[in-house]
Amino acid sequence: MQPNREQAMELLTEFTKGDSLIKHGLAVEAAMRAYAQKYGEDEEKWGVVGLIHDFDYEQNPTWDKHVYAGVEILRQRGWPEDIIHGVAAHASYMNINPKNQMEKTICAVDELTGFITAVALVRPSKNVLDVAASSVRKKMKDKAFARAVNRGDITQGAEELGVDLNEHIDFVIKAMQGIAGELGLDGSAA
Repeated sequence: MQPNREQAMELLTEFTKGDSLIKHGLAVEAAMRAYAQKYGEDEEKWGVVGLIHDFDYEQNPTWDKHVYAGVEILRQRGWPEDIIHGVAAHASYMNINPKNQMEKTICAVDELTGFITAVALVRPSKNVLDVAASSVRKKMKDKAFARAVNRGDITQGAEELGVDLNEHIDFVIKAMQGIAGELGLDGSAA
């Protein structure tokens, strides 16, 4: 079984009812697909991993349950082990050393998409099209801003990918801009 986007979306919406967590999955999916295209990898597989990486979070919001429960659900449903491992790799507390480019990428984009979303939402326009890497870097220095976001995961993610942090941030912003309407970051909330 090689799950497709439709199956991944069904799984996500079966376990996740909150709009913000669904939008987070969409943002991570967009970044994963963009990086898969850049690296000449399987966009569908990478997108599926991005879309479902937090599917169990709403029901299991603590580090001792989130991901562990999701991995078990995926195994019970017969999802492929490479997808399961990709999902598990995004949580540093799982102590999984990302073994391939897809796993390194999910680690690199997960926290960053959330942070970019937060930056876009504090702008008067509430539009990700108005977000630049420099404004994200500036907000990263403000420890009170989006304090739940692990800045170390963002910087380490870029290092693991072997890319400049500014280039990485800009790349992920552009991926998110491509689906700004779906993310509610197109200025319509301003």
